[in-house]
Amino acid sequence: MALGSLVLLLSLLGALGLGDPGPLEDVVIDRYYIPKICLREVQMGDFIRYHYNGTFKDGKKFDSSYDRGATVAGVVGVGRLITGMDRGLQGMCVNERRHLIVPPHLGYGSIGVAGLIPPDATLYFDVVMLDIWNKNDKLQITTLSKPEHCNRTVENSDFVRYHYNGTLLDGTPFDSSYSKDSTYDTYVGTGWLIKGMDQGLLGMCAGEKRSIIIPPFLAYGEKGYGTMIPPQASLVFSVLLVDFHNPKDGVFLEHLEVPESCKRRAVTGDFVRYHYNGTLMDGTLFDSSYSRNHTYNTYIGKGYIIPGMDQGLQGVCMGERRRVVIPPHLAYGENGAGNKIPGSAVLIFDVHIIDFHNPADPVEIETVYRPEGCNVTTRDRDFVRYHYNCSLLDGTKLFSSHDYGNPQEVTLGANKVIEGLNSGLLNMCAGERRVLIIPPHLGHGESGARGVPGSAVLRFEVELISMEEGVPEGYLFIWHGDPPENLYEQMDLNKDGQIPADEFSTFIKTQVAEGKGRLMPSSDPEKVIADMFGNQDRNQDGKITAEELKLKSDEDQEKIHEEL
Repeated sequence: MALGSLVLLLSLLGALGLGDPGPLEDVVIDRYYIPKICLREVQMGDFIRYHYNGTFKDGKKFDSSYDRGATVAGVVGVGRLITGMDRGLQGMCVNERRHLIVPPHLGYGSIGVAGLIPPDATLYFDVVMLDIWNKNDKLQITTLSKPEHCNRTVENSDFVRYHYNGTLLDGTPFDSSYSKDSTYDTYVGTGWLIKGMDQGLLGMCAGEKRSIIIPPFLAYGEKGYGTMIPPQASLVFSVLLVDFHNPKDGVFLEHLEVPESCKRRAVTGDFVRYHYNGTLMDGTLFDSSYSRNHTYNTYIGKGYIIPGMDQGLQGVCMGERRRVVIPPHLAYGENGAGNKIPGSAVLIFDVHIIDFHNPADPVEIETVYRPEGCNVTTRDRDFVRYHYNCSLLDGTKLFSSHDYGNPQEVTLGANKVIEGLNSGLLNMCAGERRVLIIPPHLGHGESGARGVPGSAVLRFEVELISMEEGVPEGYLFIWHGDPPENLYEQMDLNKDGQIPADEFSTFIKTQVAEGKGRLMPSSDPEKVIADMFGNQDRNQDGKITAEELKLKSDEDQEKIHEEL
């Protein structure tokens, strides 16, 4: 009915008074509640669902859908309703409420309904419209929000996880995944969902929100569902797509930042240290190594981590930042993990590679500068002075000799520095500069050291300042030729039959000065001589007797005979 006709009828109603309209030629309509938003009005041929109370003029009830506990469903304008109701329902919005006065000739006329409605009865209806649809209706999809970046959308055969609120067209809620504190998880396009939802989810992005209005013939139709969804009900779903994947999906990689120089890429069997943020597809953070201030350290390709990460870390460069998107069948599957990773969840890891190595790696040596005419190089047991800068492979500075103002001093092969540094200082010339990459098994190992993380690959920049030829292991002094005959008599400078510490020191220093022998290189030669004296003063009485004085070569020979 046109709005103008309704206004005219309402004017007549006001003039005559609703309680006593007098003889009526047409239905009197009082639209006593009209919703602010009316997306659709009832038209001829529409299917409708509504509740009503039917009374006579004196207020006596003759019928009520409320008393039966079921709404009325029917088609408007095809003769299935009394004429007055057919006319009175046209133009109604969902949730609109009307009072209708139907004269006898538009109701049950002079015959009435035996035992229920007397002849020539004027009928009074209080009606609320609950649902409107048409057999020509299509799915109504409204996008409420959508992420800026959407690399992929839902297709048939995808597995989706989504939250939803489900209501009838009048707003009555019938179900919600939020109340169950769990997403609804299912395949799309395989018949596991009502047809309207199967269609309504297609083309969605992860994180997208949609309103989907589904007519009954694409929902539960004439039968309805349980006690919450009546027959012939249109359904309204507010849907948030949390994530989706396809069972055929593999790991998806996005290279966020790759260093210009990438000399080596990680392979199966390498040990990798990396930081990561782990999120679900909707952005929910479930884990982060940064929060623990500690890298995640593991071998790759050996099954120590989920298969998707095993694959996703293959080929990484040191310093690379990479996004690894892992479908659930390569992550934690249908069961999920703990209370933070739901079943069938797609996982997104933003990874920063700190370093990696292989247990078989040697020290990597790069010569930055080597002086010309380099004929003498360092050997095991040499005493060297060198400057160094030590850092992690991500550039984090650890230590530097420059901070102390003096070069580092060490005897090579004396187990005073880590094995990798010792190796890297061999065969160097004075003035040579090198860069050393030292794997942890030649550095500080799995445990690390103060300021050095466990399993860290170290980078040393070293410059050899000077070197002194060393002495064999176990020796503090060696002769350049044969030792003097009658050694004790020559060492006993005042010929009193005993050699105190000062006499011993004077003799050794004279041998060194005359080029007849050399001390073990050290920054403190006096201590070396004192140690030599202590070794010979076997009874620790402050002097060496002839019986106590023995060359190390003689001591070693005695040990051999003892063993024999």
